[in-house]
Amino acid sequence: MLSSIPSQYLIIGSTVMALLMGTFVMFIRLRAQKKPVNARKIIIPPVAMSTGALMFIFEEFRVAPLQIVEASVIGLIFSTVLIATSKFEVREGAIFLKRSKAFFFILVGLLVLRVILKLIFSNSLDVGELGGMFWILAFAMIVPWRIAMLWQFKKLEKTLYV
Repeated sequence: MLSSIPSQYLIIGSTVMALLMGTFVMFIRLRAQKKPVNARKIIIPPVAMSTGALMFIFEEFRVAPLQIVEASVIGLIFSTVLIATSKFEVREGAIFLKRSKAFFFILVGLLVLRVILKLIFSNSLDVGELGGMFWILAFAMIVPWRIAMLWQFKKLEKTLYV
């Protein structure tokens, strides 16, 4: 399937898609800050993203155990930055995600770093394997971040109803 497409086209295509998706996520995030948050809005992104694990059914996307550990550790490290910049506030009797000027730059920085890492590692790893590693990295980043957000949200929600 992927072997019939030249590797450089896959790298270029996946890089362009990553940039488009990253830009899309940033705009969604900026718009979401204007609406109250609830537990469902916090939980849905990692649950929806978990369906991407189905890619590992196909041999091209499977990664070695050491690569799983490496991608997971990098994702956990990146998640700490997102956790640090995601705070909630109470406005108009509802809980909102607090605007952070740094958050936009952090997302852009993570996106640029991801593209640079992809270009570096595309010379030594198969494109499918690299895609699998980046999915693991992203999932290992979003899950702790959303768990921390849910914990902060629930803590603030308790004070709201007291």
